[in-house]
Order: sequence, then structure tokens, then C-alpha cells
Amino acid sequence: MLRATVHHYVDTIEPVSSKTLVRRFGLQESAATVRSAMGALEQRGFLTQPHISAGRVPSPRGYRHYVDCLLPPPGTAVNHLEKELTRLSLKWAALDDFLWQIAKRLTDFTGLMSLITKPSRTKTTLQEVRLVRSDNRLLVMLVENSSQANLLNLRLPHEMINELEGLEAWTKNQLIKSGDGKLNWKSLPRHLITSGSFLKEAIDNHREAKVNSEEDPLFHGISQLISQPEFNESNSFKPLLELIDRKPKAVIPLNKAQKNGVWIGDEHPEKALAECSVVQATYFGSSESVGQVALIGPTRMAYSTAIAAVSKVAKHLERRLN
Repeated sequence: MLRATVHHYVDTIEPVSSKTLVRRFGLQESAATVRSAMGALEQRGFLTQPHISAGRVPSPRGYRHYVDCLLPPPGTAVNHLEKELTRLSLKWAALDDFLWQIAKRLTDFTGLMSLITKPSRTKTTLQEVRLVRSDNRLLVMLVENSSQANLLNLRLPHEMINELEGLEAWTKNQLIKSGDGKLNWKSLPRHLITSGSFLKEAIDNHREAKVNSEEDPLFHGISQLISQPEFNESNSFKPLLELIDRKPKAVIPLNKAQKNGVWIGDEHPEKALAECSVVQATYFGSSESVGQVALIGPTRMAYSTAIAAVSKVAKHLERRLN
């Protein structure tokens, strides 16, 4: 009964009545029996009734149960998406253009807003800090866990000259003690506080610049999202636009993974997406890099198609980029 209600509401965006379900799906039960079953689903929080005299619509809890337990296999149309993707060649296109073309096809296929991030390295762990004086400059080498090193070229404060050896030894002991690449700056010895504060500021600024230098996700199909009936009023859509403009990566909450990579309504940590669902898949590029493919739409979406589509795109990107 819940599956039938979701399918009809996704197709029509009209509250679903018991008579409609009996007529459309050829149910053997009477309309009264179906109405009673829908009432039970409403009591359990799977359906809700917009108005007393109206039919019922799926609730976020209902969509969650549908995605987790009642999801049908995707239709054969997903195979057409895969065929379209194979026609796209990375050989003669820049990565940006290639990802944009894929995002466009993903939006055209699903009617939802698509999001693709470039593959980037996963979070690295600091393994070693080397400090080398070169005249009036300080070379700071940050060695990380993926055979990656970053070199900082800083002006060497005069008061640090005699503290470099002690500061490097302190960082070495800290990294061995912590085991997770973190430096406990509060435990700096008193005679290293000045030089340690300088080094901490340099490392923090480097990390912040590194994060800011990562390119924002590529979006396509914002107009498709605006055209959805759920967002007829600009006030319901404005918070999402502001989020995309302010911190677009927050659309994919990677630190709060849900089953199937699906966030429904207020499951998403960003309030701007409380009226939306996000369907996400991860792909792996070369050199330990990771990217994301996602679809954003109203909670009333064809979840089976959306999940299959982002999965197809993620697998295609892995094949092309490795």
C-alpha cells in the first residue's frame, strides 16, 4: 500500500485516495479496506493528510521506509543513460567540460539538479615536520600519509633561529605520541612558545588556503529544481540557493552517511535542504582521489531511478579516470 501510494504521488503530485489506488493498481480489496490500511500507515507516520477532506501523501518517514525496504529495481531507461555516457570522450575534452557534459546528461535524464565534484585527495595525516633554515628564510616541509609533501617558504623570525632544532624534535615526539597526525600545541614547552605559535599559524594558514583552493562542485539543472511544483514560492527555494552560493560542498554531507547515500528531508544537516532529498554516490579517481556525484530534488522523486543513475555515473567516471 505504501509503495503504491509513493508511486502515484511521485507521478501526479496529487494527494492519493483509496479509490485511486484500487482503480489504478487493480487492487482486489475494497476502497474501504484500502482506506483503513492507509489510516494505519498514517498512524505509524508513513503517510500524512494535507487536509481533512484530501487524500494522503507520503511523509519523510514513509519515503525512508520506501527507500530502505520497498525500492523496486530501476527501469530499463537507465541503460540508455549508460549508452549516452559511453559516447562522451575524455580524450579531447578538459576535465571541467567532461564533467559538465555528464552533469547535463544526468539532469536531462532525471529532471533533477545534478552535482559533481572533481576527484580530490582524501584527508591526509601529518607524519613529519622538517624545519630547514636557508639564510633569512624558513623552509617547512609537511610530510603526509599519501607520499605527499608540502613545502612552505616563510620569512624566518630572528628569535626562532636558535629554537628550530628543539621545535622540530618536539613535533616529532608529538606525532609519535598522538599517532593520528595531530599536534597538541597546548603542550608546547615554555621556551618554544614563540616559535611554536609562529609554526602553528603557518600550518593553519596553509591548510585553510588548501581547502579554499579546492574547486567548488559543478551544478547543473537549477532551473529544473525551480520548476518543481514544491518550489513555486521563492521563499521555499531561496535558502537552498543561498547555501549553494555560500558553501556549495555542504550539499553533500559526507560526514553523515545514510543508507544508499540518500538523505530525505530533515535528515540532511543543512536546514536549507529540509524540503529536498539528496541522492549521492562516490567515485574514486587516480592517486587516492575521491569525487562525488549527486542529485538534488524534492522529497517526491523517483528514488529507484535517481539511485541507479548516480551509481551508473560514478562507475563511468571511475572507468574513465583510472
